[in-house]
Amino acid sequence: MRCLLCAVAALCVQLSLDAQGKLEASSYQRAVVSEVTVPFIGCRSEGQAKALDAPKGTVTSVPITGEAAQVLAYYRSALDFGVLAPRGWYCLGISGSGGNLLFVSPQPIDTRRIFAPEYRGFEGPAIEVSVRHSDQNGDRFDKAQIIARVFPAYKAYVTRLMEGFDFPASLYPFTPYPLDKLTYRSKEVVEYITPAQTEGLGTHSSLKKNSSPIDGVAILSGTPPDLILLAVRLPQKLARFTPVIVGQVEREASSRAP
Repeated sequence: MRCLLCAVAALCVQLSLDAQGKLEASSYQRAVVSEVTVPFIGCRSEGQAKALDAPKGTVTSVPITGEAAQVLAYYRSALDFGVLAPRGWYCLGISGSGGNLLFVSPQPIDTRRIFAPEYRGFEGPAIEVSVRHSDQNGDRFDKAQIIARVFPAYKAYVTRLMEGFDFPASLYPFTPYPLDKLTYRSKEVVEYITPAQTEGLGTHSSLKKNSSPIDGVAILSGTPPDLILLAVRLPQKLARFTPVIVGQVEREASSRAP
């Protein structure tokens, strides 16, 4: 009888712990998806045609944790996508024949340096989100390379994209970069990590390889598809917020999908 009572007591304790764990998990999930406000930072834009003023705003609502909301702000130009990034950083939108880009950096971004022929990219922490539109012909080769690397279902599209161009197929192989870590969310959405000192999906951006990895996501949206590429390299003390930044771009891309 005593053993039976002990077993019942142990079972009750376990059920209580399980219920507490589920409640904590539920509370955490609610915290993650709750809409919170973060500062809105408008970014000026430069392009081949004309400069665009920074869009106006004070705050914007995003479904992230309260901890992340204390650290991040939402940066957006008048061109395309916005992106979460650490508060107090600098930003610049760029419009070109290959698409639209948004740079966010802890240091001021010199427009003249960005457009200089010798410019090679950001050496330290930075964030870039680019949108290569399907109706823009510029930088078609780079777009084909990215799609070929990580979107096997779009092999026929890559082949059509490169028709009429004198590039050997060996320059856009249909295989991932050897050291990239890929996580597929769907056949049109793939998250990636390009390791430190490595060429990969992350270096198809203005972020130069260095001693830190580059995280991000590649997304195909629409028919024919636009290519959205996010590249994120945060200071080590802020690296835990990288998934929050990636998730926000995925949500924004999904909300704009036709």
